[in-house]
Parts: sequence; C-alpha cells; structure tokens
Amino acid sequence: MAEAWTNHLKGDFFEAHSAGTIAKGLDPRAVAAMAEAGVDISGQRSKTVDDLPEKTWDLVITLCGDAHESCPYFPGPTKVIHRGFDDPPRLAEGVADEEAAMAHYRRVRDEIKDFVMTLEGEM
Repeated sequence: MAEAWTNHLKGDFFEAHSAGTIAKGLDPRAVAAMAEAGVDISGQRSKTVDDLPEKTWDLVITLCGDAHESCPYFPGPTKVIHRGFDDPPRLAEGVADEEAAMAHYRRVRDEIKDFVMTLEGEM
C-alpha cells in the first residue's frame, strides 16, 4: 500500500519500491482496500530487499517493527527513517467477519496515505 500511495500521490518527487523481510504474496484484502480508494495494486507483487533493483537509495522508510529491526545496511548516502504502522493481516486474524477484517485494512491504508502526504520531495 505504501509503494502505491507514494507513486500515486508523490510520483513527481519519488520513485517508490516496496519490499519486506519475507515475500508473502499479494494480499487480496490490501488489493480490495486500495481499489476502494481508487488505486489499483493488483499488478504489484510481494518482494524482498534482494528483489529490488541494484541502485543507490536516497531514502529508505521502514513501516513495521520487524522490518526496522532487521533492515539491511544500505551503502552510500541513504537516509533511513522509521514510521511504524499496524500490520493489517495480523489485526485481521480471528476477526468475526470479512467486514471487520477489512476495517483494519482501511484504517491502515488511510494512515499510510496521510503519512505519504507529509513526505517532501527534497527528503
């Protein structure tokens, strides 16, 4: 969701690439939540850092505690910042119904969007 929001809202300033510590596959609930907001992520795929293009990164933003704690070293002048968000799949485990699960995805989707809106092009 963060990659899509960044490219959708701030594509004039950033070229976002998303990766996790483990590739888990594209989450259909994330696809649905983003589609509700008018952003199609159905063509994205789950990636790890090793799947990203080899380049010098200007900025790395970690979004969950697991990623922040195990974030690899990025050589060069890479600025690394952390902004933690709840993990919607974890929150949706064991909920009563699909609507309750989607409520978690929608909340985190909107929180990520709000964060992306604060990013400045010169970061």
